[in-house]
Amino acid sequence: MIQLENKTALITGINGQDGSYLAELLLDKGYTVHGTVKRNSVAETQTSRLSDDVYKQLDLHYADLTDLASLIHVIRTTRPDEIYNLAAQSHVRVSFDQPLYTAQATGVGVLNVLEAIRQVSPQSKIYQASSSEMFGNNIDTDGYQRESTPMSPVSPYGCAKVYGYNICRNYRNSYDMFISNGILFNHESPRRGTNFVTNKVAKEAVRIKKGLTDKLVMGNMDATRDWGHAKDYVNAMWLMLQQNTPDDYVCATGVSHSVQQLVDYVFDRLDLDPEQHVTTDKRYERAEELKHLRGDSSKARDQLGWTHTYTFDTMMDEMVDYWMEHFTTGNI
Repeated sequence: MIQLENKTALITGINGQDGSYLAELLLDKGYTVHGTVKRNSVAETQTSRLSDDVYKQLDLHYADLTDLASLIHVIRTTRPDEIYNLAAQSHVRVSFDQPLYTAQATGVGVLNVLEAIRQVSPQSKIYQASSSEMFGNNIDTDGYQRESTPMSPVSPYGCAKVYGYNICRNYRNSYDMFISNGILFNHESPRRGTNFVTNKVAKEAVRIKKGLTDKLVMGNMDATRDWGHAKDYVNAMWLMLQQNTPDDYVCATGVSHSVQQLVDYVFDRLDLDPEQHVTTDKRYERAEELKHLRGDSSKARDQLGWTHTYTFDTMMDEMVDYWMEHFTTGNI
């Protein structure tokens, strides 16, 4: 890959799925990469998504979106050209259990990031991780959601993301700051948390195949989602900050599958019968369900030149292969 002139980037939540892929992308492009991590009590697992080769090239800092002073300190220390705000309480189902924390971290936390940047480094370009969950059950007449689709979220997570999205637009217009929102639809990978449905299904199906368990317990099987690969989507994040003017972009594959189709695909690939192993439990359902998501990324394709390289099948194949190798090598 051709390297660019050396730029400095700061990624909040660098140890998450998206942060780890984005760090790799930026390092390949010749960036100096800083990242924030939230201190937890098990330091050994805090950077598990970052390979040793990547980890040694990063400068990591402790910070928290709910702690404005920590954000100011990190931004003052790093003086980044680009800031990618990926940190959040990112699990929709958990947001019903922790609505106040979700509002503080995922919503007001964005305001803290913007204020820290405005005070210390207002010339920095900013990417905000927005979400398709902001649309709720609104969908255009052609069956797609796009930048102009009205937002009516159906979870505390979605509500917090709408606040973050709107406060970014407000700061962009009020203070002439370069802030772009990426309205990303669901994106997955082997690095996805196993409490998210795609990796939960892939992991547990492989465990069933290996004889380590015999049941997979699911929630709503009828919901449909537009699932893409995180590696494709972090490239869109970078492209947004290479433009001359900030804007908001939907990133999606334009193809949706139901949770039932997800389960059927993975079990068929492993030559398993889902009817023998899959059950449902209402405790895994949301208090208010989001029924269908399918995105139109025409604007991102036309203006950014972005495209996705993974299909649903190749993405799920990669995830299943990862867990097959994981358990084959004795990691039980």
